[in-house]
Amino acid sequence: MSFSLSVNGESYVVDVDDDIPLLWVLRDTIGLTGTKFGCGIAMCGACTVHVDGTPMRSCVMPVSEAVSKEITTIEAIGATAAGARIQKAWLDIDVVQCGYCQSGQIMSATALLAANSRPSDEDIDAVMAGNICRCGTYPRIRAAIKKAAEA
Repeated sequence: MSFSLSVNGESYVVDVDDDIPLLWVLRDTIGLTGTKFGCGIAMCGACTVHVDGTPMRSCVMPVSEAVSKEITTIEAIGATAAGARIQKAWLDIDVVQCGYCQSGQIMSATALLAANSRPSDEDIDAVMAGNICRCGTYPRIRAAIKKAAEA
């Protein structure tokens, strides 16, 4: 089937099955490989993108559900005010270790900061709990979110 998608402010027409996960359309059809495959069951957060501003797990979202919605990936999140602050703080705090989960972490953190400009530790922990970092950079992730909130 043919679907029209709006991704990072650009229009794409993709010819894929209606139940293919958005993740694979973004990566394999459109060529935006910043969004990562982690678990395939929406448990790790590596595949997080924004759909109409809300963080969603693209590994379980059928492409047919993304039609007529604005999709933002890690490739464009820095163009938003919250995304730019989060990315700068990520670099300043040196959050990344292996980096595999970081696009999903940044997408979730950006949504948090866009919704709550002064998140508490509890707010951060609640929102970020769905993003797994196998390297254990959680203290640096929290510090970076706090730094971005202060910017």
